[in-house]
Amino acid sequence: MPARGKHRHMKSNVITRGLIAAGTGGLALALPLVSATGASAATPAQAPQVTKTAHTAVVPNVQLVTYKVVKGDTLSKIAKKYPKSGGWKKLYAANRAIIGDNPAALRPGLKLTVGTKTLKSTTVRTTANAAPAVAKSKATTATQAVAKSYANNLDGWIKESLDVMAKAGIPGSYDGIHRNVMRESSGNPNAINNWDSNAAAGIPSKGLLQVIDPTFQAYHVAGTSTNIYDPVANITAACNYAADKYGSIDNVNGAY
Repeated sequence: MPARGKHRHMKSNVITRGLIAAGTGGLALALPLVSATGASAATPAQAPQVTKTAHTAVVPNVQLVTYKVVKGDTLSKIAKKYPKSGGWKKLYAANRAIIGDNPAALRPGLKLTVGTKTLKSTTVRTTANAAPAVAKSKATTATQAVAKSYANNLDGWIKESLDVMAKAGIPGSYDGIHRNVMRESSGNPNAINNWDSNAAAGIPSKGLLQVIDPTFQAYHVAGTSTNIYDPVANITAACNYAADKYGSIDNVNGAY
């Protein structure tokens, strides 16, 4: 905050001016005469120096393990091939949106998620142009950049998630997310389903878009919370999953 009652007054250089009459045939031209003490040679402004700053980030690399169903397969057979799937019930719960309501109706060609594996994290190094150093004027010091903020409600959670999705290249719209949130949880970020087949398999659906833990972990988007009940993290992971399976959350109009 500036001190009260104190102001600086800059004295301007005194420029003496004279008039020289020059002309022919009685026509006079008035020319300003600038004294040597009142003028100085103009110097060109130097271009601001642009520097580069380096940043490093460790990006976790989680990869889905998938299996393509062939003729004669059953969930039990597949679960034996992939013990980390947790048995046929958990395998069915994780792929119910693909298989359908009948776990025995496996169609050849279906692509099932049978687990995840974490590969070696990748360290990414980037450089960016730093802002050039310039003298601050009173106007620039008075105006400060304000970070974007979001309301702590469903509207704010959706908008923040959409910004994260835009940076990650995940499709989806406000209406598509809102419609599915209201169907799945009525907007309650702490909602949990303790009665369906997922719950019976020990992996209940949770949060705004009712995501099970394996799906949340597989489709979690870096930069968001690792808590499945976090509204933004839950929405973003669910939209990432929907984009992979259906092209966009906008294409989801029922249990997924």
